[in-house]
Amino acid sequence: MAEAYSRRRAIHQVLLATLWLTLLIFAVKVWAGWAAKSLSLLAESVHTLINGFSTLLSLLAVTSPHRISGREVWGHGRLESIGALLLVALLGFSSLSLLGGALKQLEASTRNAVVPFEVSINLPLIQLLGVAIAIGICLAFFERYEARVLESAALRLNANHILQDAWLSVVVLIGLVGVWRGYVWLDPLLAVIVTFVAIRSCWRVLNWQLPLLVRQVAIAPEILAQLARQVEGVTHCYRIQSRGIVGRQVFVEMYLVLHPEFLGAARVIAERVEGTIRERYGPVQTIIHIDTDQSSAENSYDSLGANNPNDKPR
Repeated sequence: MAEAYSRRRAIHQVLLATLWLTLLIFAVKVWAGWAAKSLSLLAESVHTLINGFSTLLSLLAVTSPHRISGREVWGHGRLESIGALLLVALLGFSSLSLLGGALKQLEASTRNAVVPFEVSINLPLIQLLGVAIAIGICLAFFERYEARVLESAALRLNANHILQDAWLSVVVLIGLVGVWRGYVWLDPLLAVIVTFVAIRSCWRVLNWQLPLLVRQVAIAPEILAQLARQVEGVTHCYRIQSRGIVGRQVFVEMYLVLHPEFLGAARVIAERVEGTIRERYGPVQTIIHIDTDQSSAENSYDSLGANNPNDKPR
């Protein structure tokens, strides 16, 4: 348990530092985009905000009081669900505004007319963005390294999001250099492209998180009970909960009643139950509580690495 707590604390610290740095990069991009009147840079800042939201969800998952081992079990509550809805509303408003402004800007640029927003790019601005991008790339590779060391799915997923945002920032920076050279139409064109990329990234984040945000049941309890009773020694299965996405990752918690003759092999039976579920549904992480007919004493088998004989029902 001490090792699990240490791992969880390390993951929490990395994600917290990542969140603050992501918000700092976001603030720099918003300020730079507003100062330069660059729609592409403002659109890219929306993409960075989505990455920050994904980091926040991972941080809340890691710090959940219901987590036992410190490894990633995805599942969130009402607060995070409301945050997801607010993010979608913000993304919808900003996307429509940016697309409308970019199309007007692009039309004016192609006609050699007066553009609604005169983009102002200078060398200090480009250098500032270069520093912000370098920080993002270093952060992504550092998080990837920590993900391997800590065996953290949350860090690995978050590092991929940050790295994608950093490469997108590189593309925008190259476009701004082109605008600085006189190709004014590059800014609205990139704004349109980046806006659609941001919408796609938001959908990917919600597609991963949404079934878990609402605690959607992944596998029917009666099916899990049937699979558990197929293992020799299991007489009854109750209080079954599951969430996640079948084929990607499923978290299962259940209570088993064993025949008295099989109490000595409780851990082996729990492992067999988990193996049966994994064989049928793919990646799965389980917490299996062992109860008896004759006693209220309860043992717990946790496939995430914790084995707490004093664990009580939540």
